[in-house]
Amino acid sequence: MRRFIRRTKAIAHKELIHMMRDARVVYLALGLPVVMLAIFGYAVSLDIDHIPLAVADEDGTRASRRLSEALVAGGAFVRRADLSEPQDVEILFRRGEIKAALVIPKGYQRDLARGTIGTAQLLVDGSDGTVAAIAIGDAVRIVESVNLDTRLSIRERAWQGPPIRTRFNPAMRSSYNIVPGVIVMILGMVSTLLTALTVAREWERGNMEQLFATPVSRSQVIVGKLIPYAVLGFIQTLLILTLASYMFDIPIVGSLTLMFGCSMLFVLSMLGFGLYASVTTKTQLLAVQLAATLGYMPAMLLSGFLFPFDGMPRWAKWIGEAMPLTHYLRATRDILIRGRGPEAMLAELGPILAFALVASVAATLAYRRRLD
Repeated sequence: MRRFIRRTKAIAHKELIHMMRDARVVYLALGLPVVMLAIFGYAVSLDIDHIPLAVADEDGTRASRRLSEALVAGGAFVRRADLSEPQDVEILFRRGEIKAALVIPKGYQRDLARGTIGTAQLLVDGSDGTVAAIAIGDAVRIVESVNLDTRLSIRERAWQGPPIRTRFNPAMRSSYNIVPGVIVMILGMVSTLLTALTVAREWERGNMEQLFATPVSRSQVIVGKLIPYAVLGFIQTLLILTLASYMFDIPIVGSLTLMFGCSMLFVLSMLGFGLYASVTTKTQLLAVQLAATLGYMPAMLLSGFLFPFDGMPRWAKWIGEAMPLTHYLRATRDILIRGRGPEAMLAELGPILAFALVASVAATLAYRRRLD
């Protein structure tokens, strides 16, 4: 056992020296995550505000003005036009000058005074489905939040329901959804790329003959090469979580220790897969292509980060469930946003642990001490 530890430490020390001498590895491990987090966190947002709104108020009463002012008060809508005739709304829609229009019919205040529900209509440009869905949601939430006794007919469909309450994200900030996904994507991509270059780099530099001549087993080589990058992965996790909390006010409701434990398990699984890609190829370019094609690219598409997981076909869900990125994304949101504990994480940690073991064993078995 002592011999195993001593030789593994020697391989890890050798890999650490190579890693520190290569400035590209340091940038890839510590610089790239910061750049990606800043770009995705600040540039990618689903918080759409200042939606151009036209108002056709045929009633012209205090109640109708209160309704139209409520929509623009919070900044979600900006009033671009006041129309005397509802028919003019179609012209502005076709010109692209507005994205939504509020039509308030005559008798709106009279209906409210009689104790009946006042009816108004919100027309939304549906050519951009994302903007349309956000506009509808914002309008419904605004009407309910100010306790207006109004039935807001959206796209000529009556909507009436209880007051809306949003748990865990009352302000409906998209960063609460995007930033955890970016954290998962960065850790998965960088961890895979780091180890995908290790063994392939040895082949390209002609160092494999020297490594074969040393009295080390393949398990010692695999473990020794994983250790430095696992430590680097811990530093990455600390850096990314700190920046996410500081730059985007992402809360850490749950246990920080549990978050680090899940992160390290996920990093080990991706390091193992990257090492497998490196062992099975002899060039760094091919190793990176293999890691990207079979690793983080499909996982990113099928994990539920870019597209809703519930909307995928069944075969895509099966593939997504087999990937550690899917489970780590759920665990990240559960810990950071919902504050769930370790007893609720077992269903997510099991598949990540299984993938880490399979990837490490596969990399060990694929490593051959021969030149052909």
